[in-house]
Amino acid sequence: MNNTLMNVQNNVEPFDQKTERDVIFLYPGIQLCYVTISTGSFSARHKPIPHVIQINYCKAGQLMWDMKNGARIYLNPGDFSLHPMKACTDSVLTFSNNTYQGLTIYIDLLEASGNPPEVLNGQTIFETVLPERLCPDNKPAFLAGNEQSERIFSGFYNQPKALALPYQKIKVLELLLYLSKMEFTPQTKLDEYQFELTESVRNIHDQLLRHMDQRITIEELSRQYLINPTTLKNAFKSVYGTSIGAHMKEHRMRQAARMLIESNMKIAEVALAVGYDSQSKFATAFKAYFKVLPREYRKK
Repeated sequence: MNNTLMNVQNNVEPFDQKTERDVIFLYPGIQLCYVTISTGSFSARHKPIPHVIQINYCKAGQLMWDMKNGARIYLNPGDFSLHPMKACTDSVLTFSNNTYQGLTIYIDLLEASGNPPEVLNGQTIFETVLPERLCPDNKPAFLAGNEQSERIFSGFYNQPKALALPYQKIKVLELLLYLSKMEFTPQTKLDEYQFELTESVRNIHDQLLRHMDQRITIEELSRQYLINPTTLKNAFKSVYGTSIGAHMKEHRMRQAARMLIESNMKIAEVALAVGYDSQSKFATAFKAYFKVLPREYRKK
């Protein structure tokens, strides 16, 4: 086990009867830790380690993390966060309902970059993506869960015992590749996006998914939720990692693909169901996303 990560595991406080941990070595410099907590709050103390990135995923409960530098992270079920371990020294974690379940992935950037998993050879995930693009200047970042991230994180759980480690190794690679393609750029201060604004963004997201057949403008959402349009766009990108338009286009295309496979709806009907009043515009967007026309996709 890497000495830096071993020291991290041994020096984070407190680890008592109210905190259960299960630590698994995955690759050089990469460890997975399942965490179950049954307490209201505690302080975490460890040495500031800028070259170790911590990824946290909330499976159940809620976490509010107040860091020494003034940043605050809220994690609800499905959400995840990233931060260098320089940012979270002497921080306070609070758990609503005195319960929390999730996982933490520790990545020693120095060791992982020097001896990366074979499939990541030639990539710059440990050198640039994690430290520079996702956590510049040692700032934490947080993202609301979505369908793709939840498929990745759910794979860390409920696997047959004999297959658990292979799944864990595959899923951590999938997560790193997923993070490397995100547009996400952390805002200057996470605490600019307080819990109420994050909840409004989640509600907007759910509303858009429920009404994919409609083209709801940012101005309409801004008036409905009493949020400045620029603030809304920045907050949405901060929470979901991409713009509202790009995020909804992905959902529309995936929903259209499901409809083409699982229903007998005409292509024009599918187009209307996902917000395209023109079948030709839908076909163009679908081909740009899936590299084939809707009719060809259905045949295949």
